[in-house]
Order: sequence, then structure tokens, then C-alpha cells
Amino acid sequence: MTINKAEKKLYRAWSMYDWANSAYNLVITATIFPIYYLAISGDGDDSTLDYVSFFGWKVINSALLNYALAFAYLIIVFLSPILSSIADYEGNKKRFMQLFCYVGSGACVGMYFFYPGHLELGIILAILAAIGYCGSLVFYNAFLPEIAAVEYRDKLSAQGYAYGYIGSVILQLICFAFVMMTFEDSTFAPRLSFLLVGLWWFGFAQIAFHALPLGKPMPKDFTHSVLTNGFRELKKVWHQIQDMPFLKSYLTAFFFYSMGVQTVMLASAEFASKEIKKQVDGQWVNMEAKDLIITILLIQLVAILGAMLMARLSKIIGNIKVLMLTVLLWIAICAAAYFITTAMHFYLIAVMIGLVMGGIQSMSRSTYSKIMPPTKDTTSFFSFYDVTEKIAIVIGMFSFGFIEHVTGNMRNSIFALGGFFILGFFFLLVTNKKGKLAIS
Repeated sequence: MTINKAEKKLYRAWSMYDWANSAYNLVITATIFPIYYLAISGDGDDSTLDYVSFFGWKVINSALLNYALAFAYLIIVFLSPILSSIADYEGNKKRFMQLFCYVGSGACVGMYFFYPGHLELGIILAILAAIGYCGSLVFYNAFLPEIAAVEYRDKLSAQGYAYGYIGSVILQLICFAFVMMTFEDSTFAPRLSFLLVGLWWFGFAQIAFHALPLGKPMPKDFTHSVLTNGFRELKKVWHQIQDMPFLKSYLTAFFFYSMGVQTVMLASAEFASKEIKKQVDGQWVNMEAKDLIITILLIQLVAILGAMLMARLSKIIGNIKVLMLTVLLWIAICAAAYFITTAMHFYLIAVMIGLVMGGIQSMSRSTYSKIMPPTKDTTSFFSFYDVTEKIAIVIGMFSFGFIEHVTGNMRNSIFALGGFFILGFFFLLVTNKKGKLAIS
């Protein structure tokens, strides 16, 4: 398998978008934003539930953030088919990728003005940032089968995630340095971190935008509205999948285990802030921001190894078996997470999460790109993939927030995650039985 210099340059440029946007995923969704949000919306008493008022609605602060993210992903579920259709017709998926990038990075810059007492502003900006991040990935992922041959997609997908982990860790370390400093305004360091994420995302994305092709317009079909054509295309993809049992069972498995994977990634900082304790001078206290940032950095670093390891292992035992292995590990992680209470145990769980997080994301994307039917309409197929994932996230995040909202205990939400992973493993077993056409 050989690639020329031009292809290598294009692959590096494509991967740089992972480098650019993963800073959002790490700083905004996984560490500093949720930590800052919980700190400024809480009452400082670990023994009580922290309720907030959002446009007059009284709700637990962490549940509100989970609901907000679920709402953002729900918007993407409806938006992405419309925009994918327009992108296919106009041949400008790169332009839509840019649009969402700028919405997301602009929202992160706006978070610099998220002061205590401005809860509604912070939540609205978090929703816009999530929409920008997810929307851009619809078009970013659609470039994978367009720019890379089948035999190179596992490696390139893993390379993208590796770039993302490295880039996000670098910016996280910069933000961590500011968080560790003492400022007269205690909100300055986290708000500066949000500003830096927006600038980092916008700036490094230009490398990908400069190199990725614009694409060519498809022949116009004026018998249908371009606004509804995306849903027609999803329906068309759905009908195609019904005649492809291997792909159908794989997507079903992906749907269920994605509910768990994405919810863990989005809610882990909230869980640690509320449920995990560390010992200081003989007293058990909540983990601090610096502890959580170090933990997430550990996850990111291990995830680089995980993504590369799973790509290599797939060459030996095949993609589906690698995914089965990682989902089994996720089930074990959920079982352990329900019982852990101390920082040391959480660090050990974090290492396991890192190992499987990078591997399952990279392997899921490349597996789909390899088993989807040959087609020039890659955006519609990846739109279907992304809509499947986003619906899974909506259900996962809503379930996680709702169970905490109803029971008053976030730990109970882990039962739902474990159930999602068990269902995902079951359908991977079904997929493996149907896949005597093994993916190599």
C-alpha cells in the first residue's frame, strides 16, 4: 500500500480538522466548561442538590446541561439531512463544513462573556457550540471515503483521531496553566480558555479548508425540494440498508453502543465533580478542577494509543471482533463506575476509558466507510451514519439527565449506559455471525 506525496499532504490536512475541533470536545464538553458551569451554578454545599432556574424552569444544574446537549444534537438530527442535500446538489460540502465550524468556534469565543448570573447565555452558547461541532463533522466524515482508498481508511481514521487527541491535549495544557494561576477575577481563567478554544478551532481549521476539494455539483432534480431531498435521501439509504443485512445489524449495534460511548464522554466531568471524592487533610472532599483536567488529559493521551492499537488489531482479528472487545470493556467500565467513590479508583477507570474511547470511535467510522456500498453520494451515507449517532446521543444524554432528575442521584444513570452497551454487544454478535464476508 503506497501513497504519493500529494495524498499524504491531503491526508494530513484532513486530519488537521480533528486537531482543530477536538479542542472543543476536550475543553468545552469534557473539562473546563462543565466544571466552571457546575461551580458557578451550585450552592457550594456537597450535601444538597443544586437547582437552577432556566427561563423560570427549576431543574438540577447538571441535568439541565445534559438536556441542553441532547437538544443540540436533536437539532442536528433535523438539520444535517437538509444541509447534506444542499451540499450534494451544490457540490459544496466544504462550504457547509466551514459554516458550522465558524458557528461553533464563534460560540466558544462568546463563552468568554459567560459570567455568573448569566446562566441562559451560557446554556445557549453551549447549544450553539455543540451544533457547530456536530454539524461540521457530518461533512468532515463524508470526505473520508472520498479522499482515501478502502485499504487506507482504518489508518487514516485513526490518524485523524490521533491528531485530535494531540492537538486538544496541547491546548488543554495551555488552558490548565491559566487555570492554575491566581487572578483577581476567579472566572477569568476558564473564560479565557473558552476564548482560546474558539480561536484554536477557527485557526487550525484553515489548514483543512485550504486543502480539501470543493466537490462538483450533482445534476439538479427539480421535481423535489432541496429542503426535503435530504430526508428522501435518508429514506433511500434506509431502504438500501434493508437489503444489506450485514450493514443493517452493524448500524443497529453502532446505534446502541453510541448511546453509551458519547454519554460517557459528555457527562464524565459532571459525574466526577458530583460523585467522586478525594482525601485532603483527613477530610473527603469533591475533586477539584485541576484533578479533573489531569484525569481528562490522561484519558486523551491513552486514547492516542488506543486508536492506533485498535487499528493494528483489526488487521489481525477484523474490525467487528475489535469492536466486540471494546464494547465488552465498556460494559466492565460501567459496572466498575457504579461502585467507585475515590479519586484513585476514578484515575484507574480513566485509563480504561482512554484505551477504548479512541479505539471505538476510530474503528466505528472506518468500519462503516468500508462496508457501505460503493457510491459517489458519500455525504448521504455519512449523513445517515451521523444522524444515527446523533439520535443515539439525544437518547443517551436525555436518559442520563432524566434518571438523575427523577431519582436525584446521577449514579443511577449508569444503569442506562450499561444497558445500552449490552444491547450494542448483542447486535455486534449478530453482525459477526452474518459477516463471514469478513472485513480486513
